[in-house]
Amino acid sequence: MAIVKNLSRTLSQLLQSPGCGCQTSIVPVRCIGVSPRQVNSDASFHSVSFSETDHPRVLITGGLGQLGVGLAKLLRKRFGKNNVILSDIRKPPDHVFYNGPFIYSDILDYKNLREIVVNNRITWLFHYSALLSAVGEANVPLARAVNITGLHNILDIAAEHSLRLFVPSTIGAFGPTSPRNPTPDLCIQRPRTIYGVSKVHAELMGEYYHYRYGLDFRCLRYPGIISADSQPGGGTTDYAVQIFHDAIKNGKFQCNLRSDTRLPMMYIDDCLKATLDVMEAPAASLSMRTYNISAMSFSPEELVQEVKKHIPELQVTYNVDAVRQAIADSWPMNFDDSNARRDWGWKHDFDLSELVTTMFNILGSDSRVAQIN
Repeated sequence: MAIVKNLSRTLSQLLQSPGCGCQTSIVPVRCIGVSPRQVNSDASFHSVSFSETDHPRVLITGGLGQLGVGLAKLLRKRFGKNNVILSDIRKPPDHVFYNGPFIYSDILDYKNLREIVVNNRITWLFHYSALLSAVGEANVPLARAVNITGLHNILDIAAEHSLRLFVPSTIGAFGPTSPRNPTPDLCIQRPRTIYGVSKVHAELMGEYYHYRYGLDFRCLRYPGIISADSQPGGGTTDYAVQIFHDAIKNGKFQCNLRSDTRLPMMYIDDCLKATLDVMEAPAASLSMRTYNISAMSFSPEELVQEVKKHIPELQVTYNVDAVRQAIADSWPMNFDDSNARRDWGWKHDFDLSELVTTMFNILGSDSRVAQIN
């Protein structure tokens, strides 16, 4: 015991009286918590196998929104489950949490974002965190913070760590002075929503970072996206999702846009396919960094007529929401996506009839299962 005490006393003296004659600074070391969802039990921090480096390491922000879960499923099938990490500030449902890596990530927390990118060796980043059109108009300060400040954090981290970055844009990036039928890739953009303004800002900042810092920035302007896997999230085009849920549930649907409001639309499978296609496209094939993509264009009345082929007794009323209608009236009626089709071979699979049939096949089956249970 005497030996131990002497060693302890000697060590204490060394720490208090450094040989260099300067003050000793004891720097606290903060341990970064690692979620068991982030790291496999057999992970090696010293070497990476060839099979792991074969594929990109992907992070999806805002992953619990309309597109994130579906994109993760597609990418995991292609690149391996553990190479694709979903993130959000919300608690994921069980079927999402147990289907692959999920971590908490606040895009307004710059330091936390950097830790995630570094700790998980991220190489591709899909930035889906955003407040949509109608929700953004109801809370402009929050939309400004999430859609613009959050984007700046993402751009800086992506440039610093040489990531390939995808940021979705929208039909909302155009305004009432833009040509509407069709709307080309390059034209006047003067949107009148904070959502649209933030997306124009994202397009321009992404292109600037590409030319100034060499950031591999890629962007698609999405039309309205229709999916059976998620509930409407506050977008102006969400009526085209809500109609299916209401038709199956009670045979009645109230539309918040005029019956003749024509907007470009797309089934989610086409949207996800286009997103992966543009990310995998050789950089040399891209003549621009932001592309329009489209599949179809229809009005609420045309959608109703197609839905009635499946549910003839559907009752439809129109109760126009002034805010959403004004937004829709400033958006394109048709997208010109000829550049995407030429540069990297974009081609859609679903037209209106196939979209409606697919939605009823999925939601109808789910409804029957629920009734049985």
